[in-house]
Amino acid sequence: MVLFSLVASHSAIDLETVARLSAGAAAVGAEVVSAENAVAGLVTLATCNRFELYAQARSADDVESARSSLIAAVSAHSGLAEHQVSNALATQQGTAVPRHLFAVSTGLESAVVGEREIAGQVRRALSSAQDQGTSTPALVRLFQAASKTAKDVGAQTALGRRGMSIVSVALDLATDLQDARSLAGKTAVLFGTGAYAGAAMAQLAQRGCTDIRVYSGSGRAEAFVASRGGVALTDATLPAALADAHLLLGCSGSDRQVSAGDLAQVRHGLSPQLTVIDLALTHDFAADVADLPHVDLLTLETVRQAAPAEQESTLAEAAGLVADAASNFEHAQNARSLDHAIVALRRHTMGVLDSEIAKIRAQHGCTAATAEVELAMRRMVKQLLHVPTVRAKELAASGDTEGYLAALNALYGIKVEPAAVVQRAAAVLEVAPPDAASA
Repeated sequence: MVLFSLVASHSAIDLETVARLSAGAAAVGAEVVSAENAVAGLVTLATCNRFELYAQARSADDVESARSSLIAAVSAHSGLAEHQVSNALATQQGTAVPRHLFAVSTGLESAVVGEREIAGQVRRALSSAQDQGTSTPALVRLFQAASKTAKDVGAQTALGRRGMSIVSVALDLATDLQDARSLAGKTAVLFGTGAYAGAAMAQLAQRGCTDIRVYSGSGRAEAFVASRGGVALTDATLPAALADAHLLLGCSGSDRQVSAGDLAQVRHGLSPQLTVIDLALTHDFAADVADLPHVDLLTLETVRQAAPAEQESTLAEAAGLVADAASNFEHAQNARSLDHAIVALRRHTMGVLDSEIAKIRAQHGCTAATAEVELAMRRMVKQLLHVPTVRAKELAASGDTEGYLAALNALYGIKVEPAAVVQRAAAVLEVAPPDAASA
């Protein structure tokens, strides 16, 4: 079992490239994860600021082949050439994989450091992979550990205590541009009905905005407002809403963009000052919207630059917790690498024990004395297995698995293949390997 990740984020590449990489992201996992492929499992994390693939290769020798398969699939769905995808996606292995994901889940790698939404996005990424059948026990443990780390950092540090998020910072800017203390009395049009739109809806309400109108190109606005409030818009009612709005908030990333021409057509005369916030991965508003009079356009880049920095001591404390969590996760993963050998030893020993107990029963019957002998023998075998089990976990944690496997063969005649071979064989036979069965 070998975990690796391919990472593209706002800190290394432009957001337009991130958006293009994310096109068709949901289809990549189902396409590349199969028994015949080097990719045993995949979880995709795609947000407005990042596109990251967390994969499990069947062995260390398969990592490069697995990476090539993923790059080819992303290229096919994004329209970018394979060399462009390869250059955009940085490869991480070993402790770097949990360290980066844990930092992401806590908000340390966000455009707005300490943002709250990312932890939920990490949870949903795992849930989606599980629904698609592309997750593995190792990937589940990785993402569950990331969620736990996010909770620990939130509970033990001041990171995120101010409740900042991309949406909240954007609305702070919008409030300033509207020359107001709150958004009370303002009319907002929200594009989109996803998780980001839900967060935006809640933030608008918190800031006093009660006239919120929601548009969805996919027709989900009615269901969205039914549980959250607001007014659902249709293609017929959208133009009038655009004419009256003080605030437009894009969270959909649909193929349809609102252009300067669209707004100029409906906004005329004494239309109110308009603030346009575009938080979609693929823009909801064309760039020429900013050229219109009385219109301010805020983008993800604008929000990132405006976000206040966290205190240095808080960042250091949070980074320390992330580093410890990553180290503990890697240690636990290493400790599992001899699980199949422990299972083999126990199976061998218990087989000998059951055979001897069967002989006693055949000779003496199922008497109270036989039961006492069986109980004593099982206690003895359990004690005898304790030290080899503990020693296996210690050696695995230190990376010395070959010596333990050789000792099993020399002492008991038990020949056990390395974990990577077991994983490969399990994939070919389409059965769960020992670590999957026990997870």
